[in-house]
Parts: sequence; structure tokens; C-alpha cells
Amino acid sequence: MTAATRPPRTAARTRQGTGRAACHHGEILQGVFLDERRRPVHALVTLPVDGPGSTARFTQHPGASPDEVTVVPAGRDKARTAAVLALRECAAHHGPEPYGGELTLTGNLPIGLGMGSSTSDVIATVRAVADSCGVLLPPVTIARIAVRAEGASDPLMHGARPLLFAQREGRVLETLGSALPPAVVVGCALGGGAPVDTLSLPTRPYDDDLAAYAHLRRMLRRAVTDADTALLGRVSTASARLRQRVLRHEEFPALTRIADRTGAAGVQIAHSGNVAGLLYDPRTPGLRHRLRRCARALAAEGITPTRTFTTAASPTTEEYTWTNTSRKPSAART
Repeated sequence: MTAATRPPRTAARTRQGTGRAACHHGEILQGVFLDERRRPVHALVTLPVDGPGSTARFTQHPGASPDEVTVVPAGRDKARTAAVLALRECAAHHGPEPYGGELTLTGNLPIGLGMGSSTSDVIATVRAVADSCGVLLPPVTIARIAVRAEGASDPLMHGARPLLFAQREGRVLETLGSALPPAVVVGCALGGGAPVDTLSLPTRPYDDDLAAYAHLRRMLRRAVTDADTALLGRVSTASARLRQRVLRHEEFPALTRIADRTGAAGVQIAHSGNVAGLLYDPRTPGLRHRLRRCARALAAEGITPTRTFTTAASPTTEEYTWTNTSRKPSAART
């Protein structure tokens, strides 16, 4: 798909644009998978969450070079890079000549927890720049720009569909279906909610894990097809266990104990951060009681509950507020 030019707008509106992007709640599955050419590729399936996100506003300054972009607040270097790349991309299409300008970012995403905060900033930025140029950029183009700006990217530009996404290449390896199985997720923050420097994490050879990840990929494909929440939980828990060889969360054993005691389908973590969740089937008898027991058990273990949300239409659940909303620079996803 290629970019398209929107119908002409008034001159006053062609110089300003807005964009928004959602976040996610870590991953259901992340590892190394064989692509269509049988090459091992790092890829992931994210757990979407409505609500928090980034909003960008880009105002072009006539006469400014496309490389002259300032960002408010300062320090959002990835978003600034994305704005410059987006301006260059838009210049190749039939819109008015793009100029540099000012990018303003707002949002309520915690940084460094593994919720895709930097990707949300970048995608919102690209959409705002394109909007200011009167150009519609397709998701594949936004993904390419995001990877160039960040080094790796989450698949937020593609919406909430469950995708196996090669985060370092910005491409979809497999569309698993239209939606994840229904689940109620009790979110929490591990490590005291401290950000994780992804680049400081050790790397591991994945050759021995290829068969395990291929099996989990097949299981997740079946879970999505059958809307099987129990199988979804098995996949996310197995993936989280594999990732513990790198992250080594001290609270992970407590998470799995609480999941077992409260009848959760499984646990999930951000594979490059400290956000985690316990997944429940919304059809489980006594769900609200189980959710309250879960929140109390987490607090008793010194783990902060953050937010309860759903992957699909299901009973409304109590929501918590984010407890770590600091905006500290985060490293690229591994």
C-alpha cells in the first residue's frame, strides 16, 4: 500500500496536524520465530489496552528546513527523528512542500515499564506530521519510519489485532486473527515500578528455543481461532517463563502462585519492562471476587496493582490508576 493525498484543505489547516496512538500492556508472546524464508527473526504479540496513549500536534513553520524540528517537552529524541523522517516521506507525495516546525507531545504513559511509550510517541508524531501535510501514510510505512527512529517498534500502528510482528524489521509475520480471546487482565508493576533499560539486558542464543517458540506460536494461533482464554493464558505464562532467564523478576514466582490460587488463566509480562498482568476468563464464576482477591494478594506481596482492563467485550471491572507516570527516557525494545 502506498501513501495517498487527502482532498485539498484550506491553506490555514495544511500547516498543522494532530495524531494519536494507543499503548499496550506488554506481550502475550515474544521470542524468535522462523519467517517465510526460514530465517530466525525476533518477533512479538502485544497485549493491547485502551485508554492511555500519546497525542502529538505538529505545526509547520513556513520557510523552515524539514530537518529543523523542535520538540516539547525536550528530550523526546526518537519522536523528533520520526518527525524528520515523516516530513521526508511526505515530501515524496503530492502534498504542499513540507517545512520543519514544532512538535508537541502530550500523554499519560509511564516510561520504561514496557508499555510501548516511545512507540506511541513516534506513531502519534508520524500521524501528526502526515496530517499537517495532508498525506495519509499506511501502517506499513509508519512501521518502517518507527523502526528507523527507534531501532525497534511495537505494532501499535496496525491497531489491536493480534499480530506476530518482527519488531526490529517493522513487518508482520502473521495475522493471527481479528481479536485475542476474551480476558480480564489485572495489571501490576514489578520492580517497584522502576523503568528498565532494555539495552542493558543480556542477550541469549535462541537456537535451542526455536522449537519451543514455534510450538507456542501454534498454540496461540489455535487460542485465537477458538477464542480459548485458557490456552491464551498457557501461552503467555510459558512465554513469560522463557523470558525470566533474562529479566529475572524476583516477583515472578509470587505472580504464578497468585494466579494459581485465584483461578487465573495465566500471567503475562512486558518482555522488556516491569509491567505485568494476570489473565482471567470473564466467564469464570465469581469473577469479581477473584479479581479482588488477586489485588489484595498482589498488595500483600508488595506488588502494586495498576489497572484492570479487558481484551474484548466482557463485564465492566474496577479500574486502578497508574502508579508510575514519570517520563524518563527509555531505550529501544529488544
